[in-house]
Amino acid sequence: MIESLLGNSTAEKVLLFVVNYGQGHASGIARTFGLPKSQVRKQLLRFENGGILVAQDIGNQRLFTLNPRCLYRKELLALAQRVLDLLPETEINRYYRERRRPRRTSKRL
Repeated sequence: MIESLLGNSTAEKVLLFVVNYGQGHASGIARTFGLPKSQVRKQLLRFENGGILVAQDIGNQRLFTLNPRCLYRKELLALAQRVLDLLPETEINRYYRERRRPRRTSKRL
């Protein structure tokens, strides 16, 4: 939907992933969408160089989050949320509803 603004569909997926989950790393994003890790890393670095994302090294991974000092952060979040709201339910469930914490041991399946 906003790939024409961002340049390509990989950039759109990367940005929507980080906005939806609050953070992301190259291998996790690549695994989610079935993309080559090099393409995802290229987009993450492009967003970091543009001041949209910031990175933090945690262990051997580089974790990317939205830059809290980005001048248009609020507008970018609103645009990304609007795009997420317009996505088909099947795509939302497939890519943007991943379980982020382990299931409680006493909870039944």
